[in-house]
Amino acid sequence: MGENIRVSPLKNFVAGGFGGACLLLAGHPLDTIKVRLQTQPKAAQYVLYTGTYDCLRKTVSKEGILGLYKGMGAPLAGVAPMMAISFFGFGLGKQLQQTDPGKPLTHTQIFLSGCLAGVFTTVIVAPGERIKCLLQVRRKSASCVYRCNVPSSGLYFLTYEYLKHFLTPEGQSVSQLSTPKILLAGGVAGILNWTIALPPDVLKSNFQTAADGKYRGLVDVLRTLLREEGPKALYKGFNAVFLRAFPANAACFLGFEVALKGLNIIAPGW
Repeated sequence: MGENIRVSPLKNFVAGGFGGACLLLAGHPLDTIKVRLQTQPKAAQYVLYTGTYDCLRKTVSKEGILGLYKGMGAPLAGVAPMMAISFFGFGLGKQLQQTDPGKPLTHTQIFLSGCLAGVFTTVIVAPGERIKCLLQVRRKSASCVYRCNVPSSGLYFLTYEYLKHFLTPEGQSVSQLSTPKILLAGGVAGILNWTIALPPDVLKSNFQTAADGKYRGLVDVLRTLLREEGPKALYKGFNAVFLRAFPANAACFLGFEVALKGLNIIAPGW
């Protein structure tokens, strides 16, 4: 499995940054809703939103459409570099395992390349997101969430690459895949990734937005959520996440592929 061309981690880095910007533009509104749903008060009498649609309606009615893009500047400064680093790690992983550009990579090699992308983002990007946890001396607990990033990143890229090849008609090159099929492959990869990543994300959101000293660690957050709200609490914001995952990741991979094609034309020697 894989492109029959030389992999360039540098091109992946630039194209990944563009893909990250596309991801944020498509996904930030529902990300805003996801966070608001996950962090609203637990007590029934204080619940602000009854669900995804209710949160969307109230946000737009009180703050306008721009309310959905509130606070997008900081994430843009974080997401674009994060995706650039992620795609760079993926490209580097493929390059290191690609002995012959004409020989496709195996599923295992694609998965391991995706895992390397997860390692890169965890080591380089995650510390910035974890500043609050580090300041509150919760380093050990917080690191548990980020360990999930490595295998889920491997599965994320493997799903996308597998679907790209699966959707390519026999006898055609995967590089000629149509836009709708790229969007489909990217969207499905995003949904599968979030199916695995949502419970740790819910724990992280509650952990990082809680009052100081409320939780001793992520296990304490998990115990509290299960006791107070039951297992469904781990998939709080489910609708918003899955509504966001498809278009955001579809836009991300399409942006990546378009940028990569452009770079191959402009700078073939990179």
